[in-house]
Amino acid sequence: MMTRLMSLDWTHIFSHCDREHVMHLAQMCVCVYVHGYPVSCVCFRGILCHFEGKTSFGMSVFNLGNAIMGSGILGLAYAMANTGVILFLFLLTAVAGLSSYSIHLLLKSSGVVGIRAYEQLGYRAFGTPGKMAAGIAITLQNIGAMSSYLYIVKYEFPLVIQAFLGVDKPSGEWFLNGNYLVVIVSVCVITPLALMKQLGYLGYTSGFSLSCMVFFLISVIYKKFHVPCPFVDFSYNRTVGLNVSAIADPGGAHDEIDPACTPRMFNINTQTAYTIPILAFAFVCHPEVLPIYTELRNPTKKKMQHVSNISIAVMYIMYFLAALFGYLTFYGKVEAELLHTYSRIDPYDTLILCVRLAVLTAVTLTVPIVLFPVRRAIQQMLFPNKTFYWPRHIAIAVSLLTCINLLVIFAPNILGIFGVIGATSAPCLIFIFPAVFYIRIVPKEDEPMRSTPKILAACFACLGFLFMIMSLSFIIIDWTTGSSNSGSGH
Repeated sequence: MMTRLMSLDWTHIFSHCDREHVMHLAQMCVCVYVHGYPVSCVCFRGILCHFEGKTSFGMSVFNLGNAIMGSGILGLAYAMANTGVILFLFLLTAVAGLSSYSIHLLLKSSGVVGIRAYEQLGYRAFGTPGKMAAGIAITLQNIGAMSSYLYIVKYEFPLVIQAFLGVDKPSGEWFLNGNYLVVIVSVCVITPLALMKQLGYLGYTSGFSLSCMVFFLISVIYKKFHVPCPFVDFSYNRTVGLNVSAIADPGGAHDEIDPACTPRMFNINTQTAYTIPILAFAFVCHPEVLPIYTELRNPTKKKMQHVSNISIAVMYIMYFLAALFGYLTFYGKVEAELLHTYSRIDPYDTLILCVRLAVLTAVTLTVPIVLFPVRRAIQQMLFPNKTFYWPRHIAIAVSLLTCINLLVIFAPNILGIFGVIGATSAPCLIFIFPAVFYIRIVPKEDEPMRSTPKILAACFACLGFLFMIMSLSFIIIDWTTGSSNSGSGH
């Protein structure tokens, strides 16, 4: 005689339904099977979450890809210069694989309990402390990311306008003041997009944002074949004749290959360790995964995993090509911010100015995507049992953007604090939380604690703690030595 008991943990599903989505009555039966036939069933009725996804597969890929793609792509050429081509490729491949595995853990945990909110997975695993820890980590991580994007707008946008207008020495024009520009961009571009009810509507802006980064990549590849090596620094003190002669004979009178223009396959130096956190956080998108999953049309775990894998694969290719051709253009002279290196050759290069404008557009359009999980986290922490309400939806978005603008304008050194926050919250969101949620949520009857999947999840959590310790150590070293070598991968 074979018996099989079919059961479901309805208590948590009832109490943790996503309040922004439709709920309907459903019936659940617990049945005993003998030789494959039900001999006894007890049925219950209750409320079951019904997620009405409207976002297409392609738009979901755009949204997740835009969430992954951050300003960190500008520093990957520098990372390759300090690791070598082969070691960089190995590390980038490993990080991409780990990110895909982390998303698999999140989706598996979500499927077991029928919850599609990161904070509620924390509640299901550890109660209120788990929910608060996940909500606080998402809020701090994404506020730090949005602040860094608006810092780029504040400091890069005036330089782009200044170069296009040919203004060598600004005399206080308002349109060259970064504080005014960041407020204008926030009010006119970011706020309308951030007020949208559903994340899926941002698929078009995400596609345009990714197109801007593709333009950046194509320009980097193009410049590789038009910048001489070794390159000559542009100087306002040089005469036009000297500049012309340098361009006409960039390599000098001899045709010998300069050792500085030879790529290195492996490179270990004092800066190599700093590149590991940069690469470890290059695929940060985990707070956005479940909201995108929720709004996916006809969602299944397998379909969302495909969305994640395609997004990660596309970003992986773009990351590697941008790093490779950026490195092969400047080799050991590449700076931590790639576009600054191009400006050393010619700060008025029209193509590079257009690229800088494209990067500004891309990071600006990423802010609304990153804001959605923060608003959701605040909603889950402060208003867990409330239905969707437009005034509250708008108030949270406007309050967040106002606080971030104030930080960017009045706290010039706040990025150091966000560096510490990023070094602690990012490993939690990418490595630690998905692993421990998986271990706690997946029933022991299905996967015992000593099963291979849970052992791998435990090792994954340990890896997260290792990255956290490394990142904090590098930041402390930077502070004590006064250097600025470390960076964020996002």
